[in-house]
Amino acid sequence: MSLIAAAITQVVLLGTGTPAPDPERSGPATAVVVDDTPYLVDFGSGVVRRAAGAVAKGVKGLRPGNLQVAFLTHLHADHTMGYADLIVTPWIAGRNSPLQVYGPRGLKDMTEHVLAAYRVDLDNRMAERGQKYTLVEAHEIQPGVVYRDAKVTVTAFKAPHGDLVAYGYRFQTPDRVIVISGDTTPSDNVVNACNGCDILIHEHYSLASFARVEPRWQDYRLRHHTSTKQLAELAAKAQPKLLILYHRANPGAGGASAPESEVVQEMNELYKGRWVSGHDLDVY
Repeated sequence: MSLIAAAITQVVLLGTGTPAPDPERSGPATAVVVDDTPYLVDFGSGVVRRAAGAVAKGVKGLRPGNLQVAFLTHLHADHTMGYADLIVTPWIAGRNSPLQVYGPRGLKDMTEHVLAAYRVDLDNRMAERGQKYTLVEAHEIQPGVVYRDAKVTVTAFKAPHGDLVAYGYRFQTPDRVIVISGDTTPSDNVVNACNGCDILIHEHYSLASFARVEPRWQDYRLRHHTSTKQLAELAAKAQPKLLILYHRANPGAGGASAPESEVVQEMNELYKGRWVSGHDLDVY
């Protein structure tokens, strides 16, 4: 049996949080690991340390020097706060090829500014090593197949998220299909990308928390995010073998996330398929 035929794909939730500074949830980041080769989606705050935590749990493919390919859903801060960490820390730890990052328009500008912000440090380290390095290569994408190698084909699809250009991603590996929504309102693009997929990872907010927020934040949610009711309806169409909930919206600007118990109650009432509420360092 060939190595590819025997592939084993793991999904690791490195960060399931939101902009809220929840000490139990790092910023959004998900790893798809195929035969110890990791592919990241988003790089919220704490991404490299969460990857190190996954290594301690036995996911050896997430060692820092192995973090070489990443995909960005959109340019909101909670999904990008760990960019400098992802560029620099694995390089210090031994990554010897440029980080390859794929994402929406604006990614190249962000990359240039992150490198400029750390120029003093990077110039100093390169001088000590006696060699110049290209640390990162940014690729701005359009919907469709954006990456392919011997282990994975990655397809980007548009995700409606207010006025921002945003994408979700579909990963086809030799043994699984994984779809990650990113931040989005309900979208047939997610349904079509999944279409019976093995795992669908989707953002959400509870109906109970929607009722508590101010009208301006209700309007924001309607234009940017997906309620439990909407997600249950979407998943019933998409038919994933497992639905994983992450990125639970907070009740308003600066607030803590709504209680997980609300989501559990609502999803149990609304959705009859197999689902879980994801936590940092869960492995599936």
